[in-house]
Amino acid sequence: MQSTKSSEITNLAQLKESGWNSESVKSEIRRNFLQQLAAGEELYPGIIGYENTVIPEVNISLISGHDMLYLGEKGQAKSRLMRGLIRFLDEEIPYLDIPEAPFHEDPLNPLSSVAKVFIANRSDDEIPIKWWHRNDRFAERLSPGTKFADIIGEIDPAKLAGGASMSTEDALHFGLIPRMHRGIFAMNELPELDELVQVGLFNILEERDVQIRGYPVRFEIDVMILFSANPSTFNRSGKVIPQLKDRIGSSIQTHYPTERDHGIQITEQESGIDLEGDYPVRVPYFMKEICEQITVQARKSKYVDHQSGVSARFSLANYRTMISSARHRGVITGETPAVPRISDLGHLHTSALGKLELDLMGSHQMSERQVLDSIVAEAIQIVFEEYVSEHGLSEIADIFSKGIKIEVGDLIPSTQYADRLQRVPPAWEKAFEINASNDAAVRASCVEFVLAGLYSLDKISRNQSHGHSSYEI
Repeated sequence: MQSTKSSEITNLAQLKESGWNSESVKSEIRRNFLQQLAAGEELYPGIIGYENTVIPEVNISLISGHDMLYLGEKGQAKSRLMRGLIRFLDEEIPYLDIPEAPFHEDPLNPLSSVAKVFIANRSDDEIPIKWWHRNDRFAERLSPGTKFADIIGEIDPAKLAGGASMSTEDALHFGLIPRMHRGIFAMNELPELDELVQVGLFNILEERDVQIRGYPVRFEIDVMILFSANPSTFNRSGKVIPQLKDRIGSSIQTHYPTERDHGIQITEQESGIDLEGDYPVRVPYFMKEICEQITVQARKSKYVDHQSGVSARFSLANYRTMISSARHRGVITGETPAVPRISDLGHLHTSALGKLELDLMGSHQMSERQVLDSIVAEAIQIVFEEYVSEHGLSEIADIFSKGIKIEVGDLIPSTQYADRLQRVPPAWEKAFEINASNDAAVRASCVEFVLAGLYSLDKISRNQSHGHSSYEI
């Protein structure tokens, strides 16, 4: 990064003496990116599972100096990736402190007539300098409802009334993109952008000039432009004009986590839940696996619209609901720490419904709740079969062959499970990373997992009534 002490530089003369040089925003980003890459720094904090797919493509695009399109379904960290590029900007850059200037003008290369006239009539030590922090050099906009005036600009009637000519920049009110001169601008959901605005965008991408109502204002707007879009709408004919597609330098294809563990890491990272405090919660790993597997199954389900996608927010909301249900029970029963169980998943309809868009052709009149119940059952079975294969948990079916009947529910105290299951099978000690024999709440969670798993394999029967379930041979 260019090293300057911004607090010591307050006018143009001092800036020139410091040796600071003008640089395009893409060159600035490339320089800082390559320095951080060479130093082995973490380039994209919080981005998980893209190391071998998305990240290399972004890196190459930054080196190429391309405007970029992030193409992927909802909840694939497109916005996080775009916002993360801020870290490759200099911490601060200087600009001319001119209230009337429409942009944060480069002191050594001003664009607007206001800035040029201001500099021409003053000595360098009379020209004030301020500093623009990189966090303020990023702006984004959601496409629906966005007008041409919002991001490109419009003729300002007040300026016309004041005597400004319509053929000059003095008559214009500039939109977000010109005002982000020397920064980064991101447009989310590009296909939803009005065609007239798209025309204005491709002119900026190609010529870096602004045309408002037929009046061209020609100056080199220096801005990196980023876009995001869902593939199903981006590739639909007529949604994005070909001229705009042609001018986007790189298209970066994002994706959902390819490994369940990556999905779990993302959920834990983004959940923002404090598991400690006055009412702590301990989450068995198999419950995290089931919660994430529910999302995996939803993305595969023939009943869910694949074009819409199933966002990472689906996982987050379900994870929070599961933990909150356990904490609710812990407060009522006095169990510390509370431990999530399968019965806590019975509340997922509160967080999941509305986040699944059904495929009307595939759902065959199934309700959203029926689809969710089916997905949850599939997830439990898949995770349980993995544990059976690795640890031989099916042997515990022998316990139920002796006539044991266990009632489960999200508000049933854990001690009731312990009373019904005095002996912990040896296989459990190997299978669970938490000791089911020492903690009643942990044992209750393990019991429900095994019961639900055996039921999914048709090893035992289940009866449900008033929010409670009972299992028996």
